[in-house]
Amino acid sequence: MTSKERWLAVLNHEQPDRLPMDYWATEEATRKVLVYLGCAGPWEMFERLHIDRPIKVVPQYAGPPPEPGCDMYGRRYRDVDYGQGVYSECIYHPLAQYGTIEEIEANYTWPTADWFDYSGIPDQIEGKDRYPIEGGGSEPFLIYKDLRGMEQAYMDLVLKPDLVHYCLDKLFDFCYDNTLRIYEQIPGKVDISYVAEDFGAQEDLLVSPGQIRQFFIPRMKRMIDLAHQAGAHAFFHSDGAVRKIIPDMIAAGIDVLNPIQWRCKGMEREGLKRDFGDRLAFHGGVDNQHTLAFGSVDEVREEVITNIRVLGQGGGYILAPCHNIQTVSPPENVVAMYETGYEHGQM
Repeated sequence: MTSKERWLAVLNHEQPDRLPMDYWATEEATRKVLVYLGCAGPWEMFERLHIDRPIKVVPQYAGPPPEPGCDMYGRRYRDVDYGQGVYSECIYHPLAQYGTIEEIEANYTWPTADWFDYSGIPDQIEGKDRYPIEGGGSEPFLIYKDLRGMEQAYMDLVLKPDLVHYCLDKLFDFCYDNTLRIYEQIPGKVDISYVAEDFGAQEDLLVSPGQIRQFFIPRMKRMIDLAHQAGAHAFFHSDGAVRKIIPDMIAAGIDVLNPIQWRCKGMEREGLKRDFGDRLAFHGGVDNQHTLAFGSVDEVREEVITNIRVLGQGGGYILAPCHNIQTVSPPENVVAMYETGYEHGQM
């Protein structure tokens, strides 16, 4: 099978020729693996490790030039060095100064899909029929937290619900229009759309199930319905302990659950497969809080074999790290993950 056929078999709850595998990592972690393997670039590494990496399509920005140092939302960032790499952190929150919808409407311009050029998207998949295509999707509360500041954003859910509804409508409307225009450029070609919100922490949800149902699920369902209408699968990402909300997300129509951080409370692999495996495909599952980062090669191999046995029983599993691989993870552990997946994932 091609990588595309392999992914689609899993997404459609059919048996692939072998276990598909995906790759998520920081640039710094990827460079370490490339050096370790002696590969010239990521796609050479993907071929060597039998990684079934999707092709992501995106439009080109053609809107008003942002203020210096800002993005189109007016967010300003600073690179923060954590010793082995750099993360870009938001340090200016353009909506933090406003307390009402009226103030925002009078002083802020929301980005629209008209600011983007979609005409180059067909060229992005030219000659790439072997690969699954990812395009469109949404993660608006991530943006809202930057616009308002993280602490204020969470307090807004309780103190300023009308403002949250107003802003999320604006953000989701952009995501919907953007995704629709991507689909229109390559009809029937997008296989997966990333519909995400980080609802979970290590032990429990970050916000209550009631707030998730009030603010997020109806808007996310609109995105999921759009994906299904275009023939795409809804790839739901939420870190952490999210078991309490999984039935609601299934009811909304998600097809894939990612990233399966099984060390978080309630996210045990056996229970997830038993209770939801007939309705969901699972993506991720290789722990990078402990195993990939601090485990031995043998421990990595053992975990991959367990994941294949549990999450992959009867199909429905795409092997991947349970979040972006960090530079603390030894490259030999990363290689062991994929070599073991390939060795033990033959169907």
